[in-house]
Amino acid sequence: MHFRACLHAPLLALAASAFAASSVEKFQQLDHLLPSPTPQRNAAGAPGAAYWQNRADYALSATLDEKEHRLTGKGTITYHNASPDSLTYLWLQLDPNFFSRDADSRTLAKPPADPAKFPYRTLEELVTAETYSSDLVVSEVRDATGQPLKHTIVKTMMRVDLPEPLAPGGKFAFSLAWTYKLNPWKGSAFRTSYELLDDGNPLYVIAQWFPRLAAYTDYMGWQHKQYLGTGEFTLEFGDYDVNLTVPADHVVASTGALMNPDAVLTAAQRDRLKQAETAKAPVFIVTPDEAKALEKNKPAGTKTWRFRAENVRDFAFASSRRFIWDAMGAPGHTHPPTPARSGLITDRMYRAPVMAMSFYPKEGMPLWDKYSTHAIVHTLDVYSKFSFPYPYPVAISVNGAVGGGMEYPMICFNRPRPEPDGTYAKRTKYGLIGVVIHEVGHNYFPMVVNSDERQWTWMDEGINSFVQMLAQEEWEKDWPQSRDARLLTPYMRRTDRVPVMSNSESIADLGFNSYAQPAVALNILRDVVLGRELFDHAFKTYSRRWMFKRPTPADFFRTMEDAAGVDLDWFWRGWFYSTDRVDLAIDQVRWLQLDSRDPAIEKPKTEAEKKARPLTTTRELNAALPKRIERFPELRDFYNDHNEATVLPSDKRKFEALVKELAEAKIDPALLKTPRNFYLIDFANVGGIVMPLPLRLEFTDGSTEELKLGAELWRYDTRACSKLIMTTKQLKAVTLDPRDELTDTNLENNFWPRRLVKTPMQLHRDEPEKNPMRELTKPPATK
Repeated sequence: MHFRACLHAPLLALAASAFAASSVEKFQQLDHLLPSPTPQRNAAGAPGAAYWQNRADYALSATLDEKEHRLTGKGTITYHNASPDSLTYLWLQLDPNFFSRDADSRTLAKPPADPAKFPYRTLEELVTAETYSSDLVVSEVRDATGQPLKHTIVKTMMRVDLPEPLAPGGKFAFSLAWTYKLNPWKGSAFRTSYELLDDGNPLYVIAQWFPRLAAYTDYMGWQHKQYLGTGEFTLEFGDYDVNLTVPADHVVASTGALMNPDAVLTAAQRDRLKQAETAKAPVFIVTPDEAKALEKNKPAGTKTWRFRAENVRDFAFASSRRFIWDAMGAPGHTHPPTPARSGLITDRMYRAPVMAMSFYPKEGMPLWDKYSTHAIVHTLDVYSKFSFPYPYPVAISVNGAVGGGMEYPMICFNRPRPEPDGTYAKRTKYGLIGVVIHEVGHNYFPMVVNSDERQWTWMDEGINSFVQMLAQEEWEKDWPQSRDARLLTPYMRRTDRVPVMSNSESIADLGFNSYAQPAVALNILRDVVLGRELFDHAFKTYSRRWMFKRPTPADFFRTMEDAAGVDLDWFWRGWFYSTDRVDLAIDQVRWLQLDSRDPAIEKPKTEAEKKARPLTTTRELNAALPKRIERFPELRDFYNDHNEATVLPSDKRKFEALVKELAEAKIDPALLKTPRNFYLIDFANVGGIVMPLPLRLEFTDGSTEELKLGAELWRYDTRACSKLIMTTKQLKAVTLDPRDELTDTNLENNFWPRRLVKTPMQLHRDEPEKNPMRELTKPPATK
């Protein structure tokens, strides 16, 4: 068949320098980038038959000195070596050394992005650092017999040398004692701090407060990268028995289950706690009136709160006499008496109600009492639906002085508060609900799916931000998403980006790189690439495979492909390994009309199209000129009056011969007169990331049609590809990415015919020159 191109659009120039990899590389398998499968981690992305991970159990006691804002602790750690290696030393994290005077966090701190606009907060931190310094002072490290163990502190890490190698399958118990001065919120708040409220009462949110075993893994041995602040934590699971001694009137929120409520709660408070298990709305355990009564009454003495947490990777707590405490059982959520360390899920294991609880000072009302606990329950509902049942007895949100929000097993610290007059901005309201969802959601990623935060921030923050988006969409219609694909495009246009797969400490724009970009990418993968059914099955498979285990990026990528049954290496390469951006373009659309080869049809059509062409300026001006043939009619001949559309006998014979030839070849000659329009759409990949091509076709009859072309259309040439559209209708316009969901960084080339894209413009006037004469000699008249 022959086609004639009737309609053209200009061709976009493509610069070869815009591509970080050739066409072949973009669809090349990731085998050369991913680690080879091992007996510990198989090629399907699941834990292998020889998978192992070590364990550390803790028995700790700590005393909070409110006057000195100091924490003193001691305890015993039992380390279990499940690895195939003999270990001659152990590494522990001493995270409070982050605030040491000579800490890398201070000597390597980045200057402000714009020195001409120095942030108040940065200056406040520098001034505070002149006087505040804190090291976790380890006063003793002893073995089970009481003998001192040699240990060496290396900034935020401590190596403990063992008296003899710890063999595979063995365990080693040792004791420690330590103290450190807690960091104040003003000028040195980070993930933990104390805040002095307006009446002088302190509110403590305490984390990273004891020497914690670093992780020893099959993929890198000891994870003992220094703690610089961005790369968070990689820890081992274990059981915790913790005694917290605090001022007698303090209320404590903590990782784990409270083991001695009779000793620390009144009978009325214990009754309310029991009532809250089946309540349909949050119940005050410590009422606002009870908290208010403690504001000025500071009794002497202490109380010890005992908590037990099983199969967690960390332990944090909060303490204050100013806490109001509300709680409710999360409907439909129960937890096992003993956590499933194998990661297997059975409905019969889950019996006891999960308690959602919030702790906050009166300054948090009326926002916290209205939203915090409901947001916890909502988080458990949505996250459990997409991953696995919540495995712990409590989920807690505490209003404390941190830089937004911070997560630990079963407990999180969140900052947003209303104004002193009780009003709050819309941003504060949704900021609180969103941060509670995000931080409580971290119980799933990475507190249970225990990824290496020190190495790959996106594996917990990006994945968690994605599920947070799903939960926010189920909170209310038109939730104001802060990580919408459209809001990411300014960042994606930047040329100073680093790949998502970069080490945590090498990422300048952590919020965009490790939170927003992976979250948006996974949302696109779910709704545009795979579809929800395939994605949700694959994501739940990943979540459950790696419960209480330590996945790597390769395990995530391989599991998603294995469970979905779709090759996604091109997607991981573009979104996680490159700094390419999405900029897809419609180069041109050609209208191809089928040539019927019948001269009785084609010749009149050609003549009509010729006459329909617009008259050129030259022909129009020349039309009035005298013509010689008009003065000498004898110059006219056959061709002056011949109609080019006339069908010649030879034309007819040629067509008849073609019809006969097709019939003999058993080809239906009627195909020559197929009543269809054919449109060839040429696409260009300007930005580098290959993506599916969602299209909206608009027709002259007013109808529209949406279709999605798979990313594999680019597999032969990732710079340009084409698609033939056959339709009975006449095409009027084509829009690429009509729902604006691909983070396309240039919308102007997404239309055929081209459309103008609005760019906001504001008028500004120059500031008037100061007039000292008027200000000093003619003061304004007083009213």
